Amino acid sequence: MQLTAKLVQVLPIQSGMGKNGEWKRQNIIVETDGMYPKKICITLWGEKVGDSMLQEGALLDISFDLESREFNGRWYTDVRAWKVELAGGTQNGGAGYSASDDPRPAQPVDFGGESGDDLPF
Repeated sequence: MQLTAKLVQVLPIQSGMGKNGEWKRQNIIVETDGMYPKKICITLWGEKVGDSMLQEGALLDISFDLESREFNGRWYTDVRAWKVELAGGTQNGGAGYSASDDPRPAQPVDFGGESGDDLPF
């Protein structure tokens, strides 16, 4: 999935140790454009956490995956970015966040349509 939105807030970096070594993640809050703007919390993983392009007010093109999981009868959904770049597609020398920075294995996603406008609601 892809989204173009304005960066509203950059939250502190979180880190820890896992079975595969040290991990880092950072949440950012973006706001969509339109008649009814929505704020969305998006998680970044890996080496591009804290990237200098993450300046509040910047317009970003974000490619992401949605993932939900159940815990104690409740469902939790993550929005995990696998590519973030400044809107307009210009990257400075490879700056930005890409899937290679994500510690999870790559998973192809086929939504069966050419546009994201066929939502059931």
